[in-house]
Amino acid sequence: MANAELGDDVYGEDPTVNRLEERAAQMLGTEAAMLVISGTMGNRIGLLVNVPRGHAVLADSLSHAFLYEAGGAAMVGGIHIAPIATNGGVISAAEVDAALTPDDPHFAPLTAVCIENTHNRHGGAVWTGDELHALRDSARANRLRVHLDGARLFNAAVATGMSARDIVACADSVTFCLSKGLACPVGSVFCGSEADIHEARRWRKMLGGGMRQAGIIAAAGLVALDTMIDRLAEDHANARTLAGALAEMPGVTCDADRVDTNMVYARVADAERFATTCASHGVLCASTDPTTVRFVTHYGIDAGDIQAAIDVCVEVLRAVGSSSRASQEVAHG
Repeated sequence: MANAELGDDVYGEDPTVNRLEERAAQMLGTEAAMLVISGTMGNRIGLLVNVPRGHAVLADSLSHAFLYEAGGAAMVGGIHIAPIATNGGVISAAEVDAALTPDDPHFAPLTAVCIENTHNRHGGAVWTGDELHALRDSARANRLRVHLDGARLFNAAVATGMSARDIVACADSVTFCLSKGLACPVGSVFCGSEADIHEARRWRKMLGGGMRQAGIIAAAGLVALDTMIDRLAEDHANARTLAGALAEMPGVTCDADRVDTNMVYARVADAERFATTCASHGVLCASTDPTTVRFVTHYGIDAGDIQAAIDVCVEVLRAVGSSSRASQEVAHG
């Protein structure tokens, strides 16, 4: 990063950014690519490019685009996100057909589908090749565009054995994060057709994402694409080890068989208290609802760290359980 060759990316003159964008497009089989500051910006631009103002996009009700992007699709693009509950985050062809809107002024016309792979709130779940092909065929038959939130796209590729290019073939546009599993400090890449990227650059500028000497970011992205993909399998193995141990702990419900990639979701009696207590012992996890915690494995976490985290969870569960019993005894006199 310190030695990156730099220029002004707003004018397309940063050679390191240009190399990253060319590399990303080549890897994913798209015509072009564009560096953005975050996955949320990439998703925002993906919807803005694919969905006209006043139209609708179909998305899973637990998707990042629906839950965690501050209502930006509606605020910035006048786009209605139509949420549906799915099985494991996978939108089926039948669900697409059922969501189609009639030519009626009461309804926002459905123009696109936004899918997420891997799917965060569904435990890092991945789509199979058959599921992706079915979604693509349904979308094309109904003249719908597809945006892929591929924040953890390469986790999906490693877990399924599919190439990132084959996964992305179902979509008109895709965003993937250089951060998260690929371990860069910042940045994502939006990929699509030449026409979409041309439009996307205007949206990026409007959203405040035009950067100058952005090669310092792109340099890390190039290292990530060259050296950080295959090692994602280590994160997946560590996640399975953690999930297996959590599943055996009293007071925890964890379906280790559903751990496809680097996320582990577990249910406990008091998720916020559990997460706070774990943090005080040096293990970070997040409460996603009152009874659910999420662990994410990543670069820099090895098998020894996983065992240390398991030991902390055992101690925390023991301490929280003892505290709860003591509180109950006081309450009941």
